[in-house]
Amino acid sequence: MKRDNLDNIDVKILKTLQENGRVTNVELAEKIDLSAPPCLRRVRSLEEKGFIKGYHADLSAEKLGFQVTVFAMVGLHNQAESDLKAFEDRVNSLDYVRECHMLNGEIDFILKCVAPDLSAFQIFLTQELTSAPNVASVKTSLTIRQSKYSPGIPIKNTI
Repeated sequence: MKRDNLDNIDVKILKTLQENGRVTNVELAEKIDLSAPPCLRRVRSLEEKGFIKGYHADLSAEKLGFQVTVFAMVGLHNQAESDLKAFEDRVNSLDYVRECHMLNGEIDFILKCVAPDLSAFQIFLTQELTSAPNVASVKTSLTIRQSKYSPGIPIKNTI
């Protein structure tokens, strides 16, 4: 579904919900200058059409004991579709892996991983990642600090 199917009210709804997914329908309707019933119908329609994939809480990794964030660049021996899918299936079962992106170029996948500490990440790396079938290489980069965090996508108020 392309953005062309959205009008300015839809865009305002999406922007507002992305900024605060806990906003009530009444508050949302007031912010976008619409009455509550049609606002709710539009939100439901945006959900059904797949523009809104879900709602979640933005948790603090540090407060929950995950002090380390690492990016792992993974190269595979074989890039046949069945091997790529098998790797993705394995990665989907690993709790420390929070994001997985297949890339073109030298690296096949980049993973965003979290761990309680470096020791835990090292165990994860050696026992779960580098030992996985078809993994040829893993290069890791430990994050020093996060200077920007903007979940979601940039949305302007008008289409």
